[in-house]
Amino acid sequence: MDVIEWLLDSDSAIRWQVMRDLLREPEDVVAAERARVATEGWGARLLALQDADGNWGGAPFVPRVWTPTLHVLPLLCDFGLDPAADQARTAIGRLRDNITTWGPEFGSAYYFEGEVEPCINGHVLASGAYFGAADERLVERLLAEQLPDGGWNCEAPQSTRSSFHSTICVLEGLLEYERSARARPDVTAARRRGQEYLLERRMFRSLSTGEVIDPDWLELSYPTYWHYDVLRGLDYLRRAGVPADGRVDEALSLVQSKRGPDGRWPLENVHEGEVHFPLEDGVGTPSRWITLRALRVVEWSAGARTRSSG
Repeated sequence: MDVIEWLLDSDSAIRWQVMRDLLREPEDVVAAERARVATEGWGARLLALQDADGNWGGAPFVPRVWTPTLHVLPLLCDFGLDPAADQARTAIGRLRDNITTWGPEFGSAYYFEGEVEPCINGHVLASGAYFGAADERLVERLLAEQLPDGGWNCEAPQSTRSSFHSTICVLEGLLEYERSARARPDVTAARRRGQEYLLERRMFRSLSTGEVIDPDWLELSYPTYWHYDVLRGLDYLRRAGVPADGRVDEALSLVQSKRGPDGRWPLENVHEGEVHFPLEDGVGTPSRWITLRALRVVEWSAGARTRSSG
């Protein structure tokens, strides 16, 4: 089966993105396919699992159990659930009205205000912005927590060095805020400093030694949750419209080297945690999510280089 045909032979969450990004189908055709996310397949299944109090899994965040709201909302964003769909508005309204605490150890109340860790708050801001519920105080908090090297770290202020994991989560949150809420010069400046933190390190190498910081980052996963990997970093750059320069060459080559003879990319790692239902067939099998994301990254890189050479 052709790779595109294989991707289309999937859930509507995958199909509409293939139609938009790889096939360049007309907008009305893409929109019709996207609308199905709310009523069938993975999107409808996740929406149906929401508790009456607005949560998925009994609490906004349960350490080491990755089925709660914190990790469901990013999936719904990845699926492309239309924020204007009745099902989305009902789900977000239920969550916003009923989840009034993260727990006594956290400093804020309502879900979209976030809690105390930048990696979690990046997720919260991204999903809040996507669904029209971004909290401005959370934006201000994240801007104030940016470290001198340009990134973020959940262990700050004890740690003065940034973490790739925390930084990618915050970058995705700030980008979604800019795209879905409103552009702010201070947010754009902070985000650009954060992406430079990744680029200066060539997406996975130590700035001081040049060594690979963490071999796990070279394995491709989905869902990523709070974990960084090279494809996630490159996909952020693509979405942000950052030009592909020589600092991403090694990371791009690494991703391209993982493509199988059949044109598909495998799922290389599954992060620890429970899931409501599987989205892939298991480690070592071809992954539609990773293949879709990798194809978009490869196309972004090729397009950027074509424009610069022209």
